[in-house]
Amino acid sequence: MVVPAVPEIVENEISESIYARTEALQALRELGPPDLVHLTKSQPKAGIKEIGTYHHVTGVDASSSASLAAYINTLTYLIGENQMWFGKPQSWKITTGIYCCYNAFSRVDMRVEVQIPGGVKYYAVDERGQRRPQEDIPEELWLETYLCGVLRAFSYADEQTNRIIGCRRFNPITSTEAEHRFLDAAERLFFKGWQLGSDPDIQVPNVVSNHLTNGLLHYIHTTGRFASGVNLFEKLRSKEPEVASLLAKVYLDGDEEVRAVSLLYDTLKILPMDAACLDVQAQFCMGKGRNDLALECAKRAVNSAPSEFTTWARLAEVYVALEQWELALLTINSCPMFTNQDTDRPKMPQPGRMHLPILAEAVLDELSEDTDPKHEMVDPKLLKLPGATLKGTFLKAYRLLTEITNKVGWDALLRFRSSVFVMEEEYRNEKTAAEQQEKEKTASTTALRGTSPAPASTRDGSVNGDEDNDKKDFTEEDEAAAESATDGAPTIEKPEQTVGAEEVLSGSEDPQAPAESSTKKYTHFQNKRLCERWLDNLFMLLYEDLRVYTIWRADLAQFKQKSKLYRRSASELEILGELAQRLHHEEEAMEAFANCLQIRFSARALRGILAYQEKQKDNRATLNSIIRLTAWNYRWYSEFSPSLLCTVRKLIEEEGAVKIRSIVQSTNLPQPVLDLTHHYVGLLSAFRSSGSDG
Repeated sequence: MVVPAVPEIVENEISESIYARTEALQALRELGPPDLVHLTKSQPKAGIKEIGTYHHVTGVDASSSASLAAYINTLTYLIGENQMWFGKPQSWKITTGIYCCYNAFSRVDMRVEVQIPGGVKYYAVDERGQRRPQEDIPEELWLETYLCGVLRAFSYADEQTNRIIGCRRFNPITSTEAEHRFLDAAERLFFKGWQLGSDPDIQVPNVVSNHLTNGLLHYIHTTGRFASGVNLFEKLRSKEPEVASLLAKVYLDGDEEVRAVSLLYDTLKILPMDAACLDVQAQFCMGKGRNDLALECAKRAVNSAPSEFTTWARLAEVYVALEQWELALLTINSCPMFTNQDTDRPKMPQPGRMHLPILAEAVLDELSEDTDPKHEMVDPKLLKLPGATLKGTFLKAYRLLTEITNKVGWDALLRFRSSVFVMEEEYRNEKTAAEQQEKEKTASTTALRGTSPAPASTRDGSVNGDEDNDKKDFTEEDEAAAESATDGAPTIEKPEQTVGAEEVLSGSEDPQAPAESSTKKYTHFQNKRLCERWLDNLFMLLYEDLRVYTIWRADLAQFKQKSKLYRRSASELEILGELAQRLHHEEEAMEAFANCLQIRFSARALRGILAYQEKQKDNRATLNSIIRLTAWNYRWYSEFSPSLLCTVRKLIEEEGAVKIRSIVQSTNLPQPVLDLTHHYVGLLSAFRSSGSDG
């Protein structure tokens, strides 16, 4: 199999990337960054004494110092003699190579240093930058390092946002023997998995919700190795009954529904408040159209884990499915929101130069066009759409809002919002009436006493200042939006702001009085809730997305009516396609992505189209997209994409490996490019996946 080319980022000062990685160790909190490979090279004949280059890599076997040293040894053949260096053939001599692989269990960076020619030594660097020599490194540290390397390979392989420049990606598990070693390591370290952290929607990692369990489920789903997953979790369940939720997920993914239901029933008799099992049960009932049963499971899960986002989000999903919109909004408002922590991305100094070679076997004419997206004109309003930047729990809450909007419409959503939440305007009207009544009462009392009334107290200055600033920004933004609106385009109602809890509790009331006394006189709001500020902001983001989407569709319709060509740059069509996807308008999204691909190749657009082609069961078109995306991945040094491998697996299960190979081979593309896709089919045959002929 052809391996990806080797990118090289040239340092300004030798080993500055190693120093930067060492300084960043104390800030790492999750799985850690991709592995770092640093090379010191020289050109004696050309008078170049030494330079330092580096690249990142995932999926390399990190089970021992020998395996990491072997990777560095392969580089001496790939980028040594007669290497094309910035367009010219040159010969380099690699004198030193350092491989850095982070162990997220023990929070140390395992480093292997290779002298060429010479020996190999390894050591560990802790969070304080102190070295631990190899004689003080137990074998278990290498087991932990190996497992972390596999998990990073699956976790980072399909990252599309903020991609790491100069990162090679390999498949860490290419045989059943490699799978056995991975699952054995996972079993031995399973109950330490919580140390690795978890996804941002989990507040506290636990034995069934962490990066290790996510990686295991991801691997099983990608490869279809359900029997291996069942064997692993059955053994672990004998030690910890809570593992039943993971086993049930594998059963359901492998179409073993009866066994999954029986397992959940038996487990919940023992652990009636197991939130993970209740969540799986609720999801299963929803999939069967029994939302009434799912509702009871979701409620119990919330009672069991009220501080977790996932249980509240599931309950909100059930209410959406039941079309109980007001309860859905109230449930979303109750979700505990957690600040999203990005993965431990490498933070490197500004490079001197970057050598990014192209693999000849992955060259497609459409992938190597001269059009540079950086030089395209893009409407600034599209670049600033805040909905595209949401992550973690806020992104999932936003998806629930957009789903409701797609089903009931924007105007109905605002009506439901105002019926369950206290709106700013009605609060102020009610407050003014109450204050006027209080003022009249005070005036009559003062007249009887013969004293002057004291001036009315104001709200706390800091809160008042924040409120005024927010209103000012909101008004300026709306004015800019109104100026940019297209003449004759449909308009959508701007959402009113709700009143914040800090405002309700900071009026003219006695600060020493109980908090609830501040709202007693506002009898009109006794059946309403205060909307969380983050949810209020999501409504504003949704409004902005809908406004831009409405203008785009109105412009397009206007141009079609006048038989004119509607022109947008490829980058703008990418953004508009993703905007339509966020708002659940799939047909419009596909139209934008298709128009983008007519201008130039776009992996973003093609990935969006691929998801739609899968839903439509258009297998031939799906394979055409897979071939191009596989070549694109190789162009950027990646031989491994779990999402593409999973899609090929499902096609093979449906059509058979022989037919899939035939369809790929019949495509009018260069044979080396087709061989890259054949590699996925061969891998699944080696795993004896359903429908394969291996």
